Amino acid sequence: MANRTLGTRQKLVFRNPDGVRQGVPRNPLVVPALQRKAGPHEKSPGAKRQEAKRSLLKQLLGQHKP
Repeated sequence: MANRTLGTRQKLVFRNPDGVRQGVPRNPLVVPALQRKAGPHEKSPGAKRQEAKRSLLKQLLGQHKP
């Protein structure tokens, strides 16, 4: 007969008595990675080109308004 106890792919989870998960990750390399923050990224050359084109069109269209 087949094993029916974990047939629905339930995972065994060990919980604390108060039901809160422990805050320590299993992988020790995760802690420094979580403490680092990503800095502001630079726009790509295509995005810079499109922004320059949009600002030029705004300036040109802004001058011709009556």
